[in-house]
Amino acid sequence: MRTRLFAALLVTVLTVPVVAGDWPTWRGPNRDGVSTETGLLQSWPSGGPKLVYKTSGIGGGMASVAVVDGKVYTCGSGRGGTQLVCLNAKDGSKLWSTQIGGGGDPNCTPTVDAKGEYVIAMTKGGDVLCANAKTGAPVWKKNFGRDFGGKMMSGWGYSESPLIDGDRVILTPGSKSAAMAALDLKTGKTIWTTEANRDLGNKGKDGAGYSSIVISKAAGVKQYVTLTGRGVIGVHAGTGKLLWHYNRVANGTANIPTPIVKGSMVFTSSGYGDGGSAILQITRSGVKELKYFSSRELQNHHGGVVLVGDYIYGGHGHNKGLPFCLAPKTGKVMWLEDDRDLARKKSAAVVYADKRLYFRYEDGTMHLVEASPRGYKLHGSFKIPGSGSPSWPHPVVSDGKLYLRNQDELYVYDVSESKS
Repeated sequence: MRTRLFAALLVTVLTVPVVAGDWPTWRGPNRDGVSTETGLLQSWPSGGPKLVYKTSGIGGGMASVAVVDGKVYTCGSGRGGTQLVCLNAKDGSKLWSTQIGGGGDPNCTPTVDAKGEYVIAMTKGGDVLCANAKTGAPVWKKNFGRDFGGKMMSGWGYSESPLIDGDRVILTPGSKSAAMAALDLKTGKTIWTTEANRDLGNKGKDGAGYSSIVISKAAGVKQYVTLTGRGVIGVHAGTGKLLWHYNRVANGTANIPTPIVKGSMVFTSSGYGDGGSAILQITRSGVKELKYFSSRELQNHHGGVVLVGDYIYGGHGHNKGLPFCLAPKTGKVMWLEDDRDLARKKSAAVVYADKRLYFRYEDGTMHLVEASPRGYKLHGSFKIPGSGSPSWPHPVVSDGKLYLRNQDELYVYDVSESKS
């Protein structure tokens, strides 16, 4: 019965129309870390794939990149504050940069709308900028604290990547009166805010988490799902009403990984000693826990997980990236590579493309791993040049290229089988 219940949950979800090869936002077109590209290298040569170019001067930070219509967008810190930076994807030359606001090294990956007209980015301090995607000219600005009474669960600053859903921008200020907010894409005008005055549980802390919002159409209701300081929440896309919440997976330090949604299923995880993982079912009346894993059994620190077919892959362990494969239909861990050498590489950010998993470890090591429930198999590795710890920005696979942000530098590799 349990197996049939899990299987029934895994149905097709809403997808975002984008140009083939584009990576317009955090974790790709559907914000799930999955690329649909094919014709990529299935094994890497000794020393790794061919380096196409390296560029520098983008500023400090852990932000990843968005790649749209021949342009690369990212965020970096400089003397003037946090900058939204646009590069030429062919050679890495800077096309423009625009100041977003103050704050330290940013973690936000910019988001470009489906028409390629606007780009949204934000600072650790909660400054939000909408800019013209072609010129960088500011269109509107908001601030989480000033405009929404925003609150972060801990002191490392806002780290989400804004969601653009049609003509709306969806954000997580994290306050009781605006746990989530929807703004007009063109004007920044507030459409709705989410009141979260109810008791959300005793685990974790009040405020926004470090996660980013994803879209679900579970139980016939379009809703926005994210991991906050008090756990996972679901918010009605039309009205902003808080539909449900789940507290058990929250930890008291930093709730980070972006949830995975498919059909009525939600997979969520967090690190630290009091975190863990859970497989949930969204229902018309709320949310139901189908499987919970303690932090010792299964937890993802901040590198995220990917759902490929019927299996979830990622890195297990706080400050570790031990590769694992989970079958969400049954809740069974198919395999977990508990290797001391891998554990020493620490946390791993993961994306998927063409039957392979791209693991980027905190120590700057890249691994190419087969996406198979049959077991762990490595197909190549290399070290990102000059990478110091922590090497955290998530990898991006776009148009046959592997993009690796490393603080002020960006490395771009050719991973296309036909060209390498």
